[in-house]
Amino acid sequence: MNEQRSRADQRAETSARIVAAAQEEFAAGGWAKATIRGIARRAGVDPALVMQRYGSKEKLFAAAVLPAVALDDADTTGHLAEVLETRMRALSPATEALLRSAPTAPEAADALREYLSERADGLVRAWRDDAEGPENADDELRAAMIVSSILGMTIARHLLGLDALARLDRDAVDRIAAPWFAALTPPDTAGLSASGPGQTDAGPPRRSRSAR
Repeated sequence: MNEQRSRADQRAETSARIVAAAQEEFAAGGWAKATIRGIARRAGVDPALVMQRYGSKEKLFAAAVLPAVALDDADTTGHLAEVLETRMRALSPATEALLRSAPTAPEAADALREYLSERADGLVRAWRDDAEGPENADDELRAAMIVSSILGMTIARHLLGLDALARLDRDAVDRIAAPWFAALTPPDTAGLSASGPGQTDAGPPRRSRSAR
C-alpha cells in the first residue's frame, strides 16, 4: 500500500512539473513557439513521457493553461479598480501563457473570449440586481467596454512592456482609473462600487459652464 501511494505521489509530482513547465513554455513564447521538447526539458523528463501523459500539445495546453480563465464565486464584479491594480502587479504563468497564445491558438482565443463574456455578463447581472430603476439598454456595452479596457491595459503592461503602466499603483488607480469605471457604470446602480472599498461611484466631477 505504501509503495502504491508512493508511486501515485510520484506520478502526481511529475504531472505537476510538466504542467508548470508547460505554463512557463507557453508564457515565454506563446502557442506557436512552445514545443513538447521544450516543455519536457523544463520539466526534466523525456518528451515521450509528456506525450504519454497528455497525448498532444493541444491537450497539454488545455490542462495547463485553460484553467486560468475559470471563474469562481470569489470573483468580484464590483471592485473593478482593485481588479485592475491586481492585473498591473503580476500575472500567473498560466494567464500570461493564455494571453500570449490567443493570437495564434484558436483554443486560447475561444477561452479568452468566453472568459471576457462571462465577466461582462457578471457585471450586467450585478448591475441589474442592484438597479433602482428599469434595465439600462446599454448595460452590455458598458460591461464589454470595462472588461476590454482591463484586458487591454493588462496586455500593454505585461506583454508590450508599456513603462507608464508599471507605475499604476493603487493611488493612481483610485485617482485616474476609478472615475473611468464609475463613468461607465449605469447611474441607477447605487450599491456597487466601481472603485473598491472606501471609494465612491460619483465619477469625475462635472465642470461648471464657466470652466468649459
